[in-house]
Amino acid sequence: MARRRLRDFLPKGLYWRTLLIIVAPAALLQLIITIVFLDDHWQATSKRMSQAVASDVALLIQLYEQSPTPQRFAELQRYAWQPLRLEIERLPGAGLEEARCRASGSVLDRYLTRALKEELAREVWYDSTCPGNQVKIRVPTQDGVWRVRAYRDRVQARSGPLFTMWVSGATVFLCIVSIIFIRNQVRPIEMLSAAMAKFGRGDEESGLYKARGAREVRAATIAFFDMRARIRRHIEQRTQLLAGVSHDLRTPLTRLKLQFAMMQATPEIEEAKRDVADMEETISEYLAFSKGQWAEDMAEADIAAIAEDVALAARRGGADIEFIGEGPMLALVRASALKRCIGNLVDNAAAHGERVRVSARTTSDAFLVEVEDNGPGIPDDLHEDAFRPFSRLDETRTKNAKGVGLGLAIARDVARAHGGDIVLAKSGDGGLKAILRLPRRA
Repeated sequence: MARRRLRDFLPKGLYWRTLLIIVAPAALLQLIITIVFLDDHWQATSKRMSQAVASDVALLIQLYEQSPTPQRFAELQRYAWQPLRLEIERLPGAGLEEARCRASGSVLDRYLTRALKEELAREVWYDSTCPGNQVKIRVPTQDGVWRVRAYRDRVQARSGPLFTMWVSGATVFLCIVSIIFIRNQVRPIEMLSAAMAKFGRGDEESGLYKARGAREVRAATIAFFDMRARIRRHIEQRTQLLAGVSHDLRTPLTRLKLQFAMMQATPEIEEAKRDVADMEETISEYLAFSKGQWAEDMAEADIAAIAEDVALAARRGGADIEFIGEGPMLALVRASALKRCIGNLVDNAAAHGERVRVSARTTSDAFLVEVEDNGPGIPDDLHEDAFRPFSRLDETRTKNAKGVGLGLAIARDVARAHGGDIVLAKSGDGGLKAILRLPRRA
């Protein structure tokens, strides 16, 4: 198995990458500060405090063992409580150890235990696991065991947990602020991307989208608005120009057809009539290609039903065509444009093959319409060339005597306007297979 690189585990989206860039260094810095503080300050301070308590306990025991009397012990009890804040109790005949509240205590317990052993040169017992604000110390003496209770703030520094809590709280607060801030910064980019995708499909805007976000995002949005306006003006101008050209050419063609109809029928006149008919068909294809998909609104339609209607129409026209469907395929489409797209694919297949098969099926993420024929096909290296406007590929598709090479170009234009595409492949019957793929939207 190939070795996986670090970038394979990194998030792919801009939102999570930006959040990682901000939060990861901050959290790492907080962790380093916490570790350094705990090691250099908290533990060192706790060690010095434990040594001070051990010295106090050792002094009290030494003073008592110089004169081990009840009066001496009572006097030391008063000194232990004020000002040392220690409670001492003498337990004659008791053992050194007693039951602990929990099995294990703090990692800092070893500091006090070690300090007591060094100061007293004897075994001690220490327990900090019981609830409350005191710890227990048991030390053997000449006439029994002393039980000493010391307040925790004399043994352990209390600033460590407080510092850790503040650092953790600051990290959580930083993460929350970063999430809110980055969400607000990434949102305009997502909206711009959605607007671009919507414009690419030719959808009409449902609401007014304004430039927002950071300066660079606003600049990109304004540039997109300008580009969109220029493209729309260009499409409108192209459509108007070709519509005007079509109208201007149809008038003399109509006069020619009328004159030919009034002339005596001859082989030359019949050829001229066919030329006029070809010119009319060419003009119609030019106009269909120029209009694009901008004049029709999106509406829910059954893609399978559209493909079946096209197949039936081709069958009535004399084509040997088979349709295979798997049920309804409802989607928001431009029905007329999509019908023209599938019709161009079917006409292209029927013009070059004896048999045509049209199938419509649904996958997990797309609707597929496949048109196959048993004709001569197209070499793999010429598949993309077939989609170029006015491309004829007569060398390989010798039966293509009609049209000007706009059928596949118009079909792909319609597919891409719906967010999909058309690709060519080799048919199972040896001819050409055109695959129309339209994405499924949630």
